[in-house]
Amino acid sequence: MATIQKRGDSYLIRVSCGYDSKGKQVVRSKTWKPEPKMTERQVEKELNRQAVMFEENCNHGFQKKVVKFEPFCEEWFEDYAKQNLRHTTYTYLYHQRLRVNKAIGHLRMDKITARQIQAFINSLFKDGANEINGKPLSVKSARHILNLISDVFGYAVKMGVVSDNPCSRVSLPKMEQKEKQIYTPEQAMQFLELLNSEPIKYRAFFNLAIYSGFRRGEMLGLEWKDVDFENSIISVRRTSCYTVDRGVYTDTTKTKKSQRTLKFPQEITDMLKEYKEEQDAQALKCGDRWIETDRLYTKWNGEPMQNGTPYFWLGEFCEKHDLPFYGLHSFRHLFASLLINQGVDIVTVSGALGHSTVSTTSNIYCHMLEESRAKVSAAVSSALNFKT
Repeated sequence: MATIQKRGDSYLIRVSCGYDSKGKQVVRSKTWKPEPKMTERQVEKELNRQAVMFEENCNHGFQKKVVKFEPFCEEWFEDYAKQNLRHTTYTYLYHQRLRVNKAIGHLRMDKITARQIQAFINSLFKDGANEINGKPLSVKSARHILNLISDVFGYAVKMGVVSDNPCSRVSLPKMEQKEKQIYTPEQAMQFLELLNSEPIKYRAFFNLAIYSGFRRGEMLGLEWKDVDFENSIISVRRTSCYTVDRGVYTDTTKTKKSQRTLKFPQEITDMLKEYKEEQDAQALKCGDRWIETDRLYTKWNGEPMQNGTPYFWLGEFCEKHDLPFYGLHSFRHLFASLLINQGVDIVTVSGALGHSTVSTTSNIYCHMLEESRAKVSAAVSSALNFKT
């Protein structure tokens, strides 16, 4: 809306036209001077007419500015995403932008409709959507892509480039969530028994993974100062990440609630002590070649272990012993399922997993929770012995 300010015998009319790409407000102004013979009422009427006309002209001219999606998307990455997103998230989205720009990058921001975005999102679920293997993308990947487009449009609304975010009217197809593949308790026991004949580094890694439910980045980010040997407590304070441009680097945890402390059985603490002794011996053996990082899991020379190393080692181990291979994240699901089946409340499970909200835990493990709740009535019947 236009603002009017009297200045001597003239009036200053100012109109806000939104914000530019740097977040600076765009204001246009005009000076209008009434004719000397005009009455006060005539001045007021004409002044209001001039203000309305000037505002319409300003808004019309501002909206006529052609801003295409691709250059504005690049601007969003440079001015917003680089400063506010985790580097791994930034790198992933920066790669996905190529897919988005191919579909709508050539279109004007103010001309892109919800139907066009919906059609693009729907195409991601068709054969050939994935350039690598030609398979349709997962719902999770499609959600990330839709969120990218929505974030760019949200930023464009704030900057005054567009007045509406069409992504608010776009939906993802409903697809059944696959049941997570995890080891049974019997398979987990077999896995741990077979693990006893392996190097202490990997024994310590996978035993801790099963007993903690830590994410891979959290495991690889652990440092010896995070381990309280006296009280058998381990704290998560950082993550180890990898991108092509930066290699292995240290980052903050996924969320603030991901920073947590768990207590472990004495057996795990003893295993870590044994591993620490072996690592110290390796450091002495390397001498000047040893790079001190304080990390638990390292290469031969003390450098942080590559993020893919445990994954590929596990694959070879499972193949050697004819065990099903479900990936590293399956141990996190195993940890959660064991807690749920033992009747641990959902709030405690969520805290142990480092989820930001309890609803996140409930959504991921809803099937396991339903099975656990189904045992409640049977447990009550057994306890009260209704049949008798």
